[in-house]
Amino acid sequence: MGQASRAESVEHFQNHLKAIRLAHDLSQGELAGKAGITRQAISAIESHLYLPTTAVALRLAAALGCRVEDLFSLAEAPEVIGGRLVGHLPRRDEKIATVRVKVARVGARMIVRPVTELGEVLSYSVPADGYATDVQGQESGAMVSVTLSRDRQAIEQEISVAGCDPAIFLAGAHLRQGKDQTSIVGWTMGSMAALRALQQGEVHVAGLHLFDPTTGESNLPFLRRALKSANYDVVTFATWEEGFLVRPGNPKSIRTIADVADPLVTLVNREEGAGARLMLDQRLRAAGIDSAQVRGYEHTVASHFEVARAIASYQADVGIGIRSAAQLFGLDFVPLQAARYDLVVPKAYLKSHPTLAHLFDTIVSRSFRAEIDALGGYDTTSTGTVHSLA
Repeated sequence: MGQASRAESVEHFQNHLKAIRLAHDLSQGELAGKAGITRQAISAIESHLYLPTTAVALRLAAALGCRVEDLFSLAEAPEVIGGRLVGHLPRRDEKIATVRVKVARVGARMIVRPVTELGEVLSYSVPADGYATDVQGQESGAMVSVTLSRDRQAIEQEISVAGCDPAIFLAGAHLRQGKDQTSIVGWTMGSMAALRALQQGEVHVAGLHLFDPTTGESNLPFLRRALKSANYDVVTFATWEEGFLVRPGNPKSIRTIADVADPLVTLVNREEGAGARLMLDQRLRAAGIDSAQVRGYEHTVASHFEVARAIASYQADVGIGIRSAAQLFGLDFVPLQAARYDLVVPKAYLKSHPTLAHLFDTIVSRSFRAEIDALGGYDTTSTGTVHSLA
């Protein structure tokens, strides 16, 4: 039999029969009776197990008072795009031919990241934008091809944010309740790594909390040195409490930085470039304590939640993090300082991205600020404040 004579695969067609049947408030049996076919046939068609013949399609259309084209149409071929790979690919598995990826248009480039970089929970709850093939062995920075699994317009509305404040995902939830279906994809990383990702054109927004003890100012002294440009907006997300996370009852009586250097105390640290790591190093220097004296200093994790989890699971006695992480894991918290968590965004992206400005409208809304305040350890008094880098 010639190729042109073979039966079409069900996957090549879009099937709207169930939606139109339900819109007419008909059961499968009722529609079957009106169309003169069996209920089992209706079930098989709606389950994409059976492609109806022309005669059956005409009967269904007549019974529902619509056109055959309204019920069945050719599926569009998936769009394939090229983009720059960022991040680390999952370990090679011969049984897995494709890699689930998120895609973002950042400026003029398409950025592709493996979904696994979202972390152990989000990688199973955030849908992929597409599937990359033939990427095994590719290094970060390589160009890869991606077969899109979602509408390209929806993908290009997504906002890619790098930083370590988990509340950014709540901002995404509130944003989706607004004027459009824009979502936020949050890539967890320390403050300096987030800033580098922004400078390298890998994300739309970077979140950071870098406290300068000399000036008593958050973020701006670092940003003025790193960016040396007025082409960015710096907007306060919230002010939060930073301090020691310890087990309930604080059994090691950890109150000051000197207590962290006790040989009976084990620390869990953040990676180099994280705001919490910077704070720890600043306080160790001020107290004249060498980091080599701190047990566990080299044991690093990549987020506030991982710090809290390590302490809650008795892998460490103390770590520096935020109050809301302590509350989530049932830990005690010893406050050390309040610091601003700011969002940095290139002004050009605010003009070119279709929905990025909506994020900043969302974070100043009453409903979002009320929810952040209820998390504990956050102060939204200055949320939405724009700071000058001049």
